[in-house]
Amino acid sequence: MHAVILSGGSGTRLWPLSREAYPKQFLALNTHESLLDETLQRACAVSGCSSLSVITNEAHRFIVAAHLQRYGQQAEAGRILLEPVGRNTAPAIALAALRIQETDPDGVMLVLPSDHVVKDTQAFARAVQAGEEVAREGRLVTFGVVPNCAHTGYGYIRAESEQVAGGARPVAAFVEKPDAATAQGYLDDGHYYWNSGMFLFRASDYLAELERHRPDILEVCQRAWASRRDDQDFVRVSDAVFVECPEESIDYAVMERTERAVVLPLDAGWSDVGSWSSLWELQDQDDDGNVVRGDVITEDVHQSYLHSEGRLVAAIGVDNHVIVETDDVVLVADRSRVQDVKKLVSRLKDQNRDEYRFHRKVHRPWGSYEGVARSERFQVKRITVDPGATLSLQKHHHRSEHWVVVSGSALVTRGNEETLLTEDESTYIPLGVTHRLSNPGVIPLEVIEVQTGSYLGEDDIVRFEDNYNRV
Repeated sequence: MHAVILSGGSGTRLWPLSREAYPKQFLALNTHESLLDETLQRACAVSGCSSLSVITNEAHRFIVAAHLQRYGQQAEAGRILLEPVGRNTAPAIALAALRIQETDPDGVMLVLPSDHVVKDTQAFARAVQAGEEVAREGRLVTFGVVPNCAHTGYGYIRAESEQVAGGARPVAAFVEKPDAATAQGYLDDGHYYWNSGMFLFRASDYLAELERHRPDILEVCQRAWASRRDDQDFVRVSDAVFVECPEESIDYAVMERTERAVVLPLDAGWSDVGSWSSLWELQDQDDDGNVVRGDVITEDVHQSYLHSEGRLVAAIGVDNHVIVETDDVVLVADRSRVQDVKKLVSRLKDQNRDEYRFHRKVHRPWGSYEGVARSERFQVKRITVDPGATLSLQKHHHRSEHWVVVSGSALVTRGNEETLLTEDESTYIPLGVTHRLSNPGVIPLEVIEVQTGSYLGEDDIVRFEDNYNRV
């Protein structure tokens, strides 16, 4: 069995904790580990799972690689597949299936989103093992979550009455998110399940059904895969080819059309963590019905979710609210309106603000940087460079930079000169001068950078050499 993890996401539904550059699968929302870490652990816990692969995008590739490095030999046997553009789940799964079929023609693939919560890992593993038997008979298995309430935020799957092997039932229909009355009817009916977005099937069977129902998608994916190339730990498909691929989900492209689809009931404490309200439902609540994370104090507050990343959050006399504090944003919302968070994110995009995309701390393949202060003609950043890591050889057209080493050792390239700086030493990079910062040491390098100039945007970078193949 081959586990395929889908790690995309735009970071809108759990904004401001989740951002486009660091969406929710990389956050520790359920336990002390990230949702992606939990997903990888679930995959590793399934008996017979021989490989892991993750499908992600250019922006998140090094964050995913850092997660995979924690999973030893099993992760090393897998690969990270990069989509040049997002085309939804049907093409992404097709790329993974093409890879699996090359080395294991009868291989079964377990497809898992990276940003879901499953509380009962053992129940999940048992369901997967039961589904593997069904998948090897040529069926396409989707896991239907046994509903415990009339939820209006999930799509549903209607199952036929008769069972096939392993307790699975043929899929009668996929239905969209219902209103409250319709959802209650589904719950009372007993033949409806929440659509989990998790699948199990042989790679060859998925490709055959895709060819039958959406040959246009398969044809582009085959051409893109044929022109793939390796890049460090990643596999890249052709940008020029893959951009031609239609955008479609696996549900619409295959599962709603095929006669081989079956639904296997799953009762394992599943949630897609699709909103702040669902996170409130997922977490343990205190006697007032509140979920409190971080430095929070309340008085006469009920049925609310309160989250602090740093500063003290104090709330009085509010009910059914979501209050989330980060180092650059405070969100206050009625818990019944949290689906509208995406409207705020859209407005931030329209205003060309960075808060929809980045946290104050921005992750890079060499480490991270964090904004400390900013004005019209200067900004201050705290830069952390991992041991052995190197920034690109670059220059700027509109700004100069002053670097002060706080801790560690810095190898600084400035024009044709190389200088080794240690704690409390500094250097100046004039506008237009080619430069590079490296950490030759064994501990993280901490640098305070002061930028001055007429334009301080991150796009004022001309790269000449880069260890991470960025442009």
